[in-house]
Amino acid sequence: MSLPEPGLVDVRTLADHPLTEAGSAALRMVAPGAVTAGRFGLVEYRLGPRSPGAMPHYHQTFSESFYVLSGELTLYAGGRWQPYRPGDFALAHERGVHGFRNDSDEPASFLILFTPGIAREEFFAEMAEMRRSGRRPGPEEMTAFYARHDQVMVEE
Repeated sequence: MSLPEPGLVDVRTLADHPLTEAGSAALRMVAPGAVTAGRFGLVEYRLGPRSPGAMPHYHQTFSESFYVLSGELTLYAGGRWQPYRPGDFALAHERGVHGFRNDSDEPASFLILFTPGIAREEFFAEMAEMRRSGRRPGPEEMTAFYARHDQVMVEE
């Protein structure tokens, strides 16, 4: 009888990979694309009460899914903002315009799954650093930042 390779299981504990605070948000790269061989990436995201998240945008080369764990998350989908609650799921296909924020008086936590598993952690790390430092890049710098990370911003 042959057994599968024992090294084919990756475990990423919260203790070893904690949430990173960034202003009213906190996030954790649960499974970055580097760990999943580019198959997918998984992010745990928490937003404080009445906090902005991501304005409407889309991606050309990957999809993003949202699964609400707790609280109430307001998602932009189908051309409008609408609240979603624990257990609700949304899939933004490539070129599907989406956004998120917390309009409620309670914290919200959710998972973001993106496929394929591009190096999205670089986007979140740069964004978190901007929030932590309070740095406000100008329009030109933000356009270059978004282009580097396949994020196309749209008007509501």
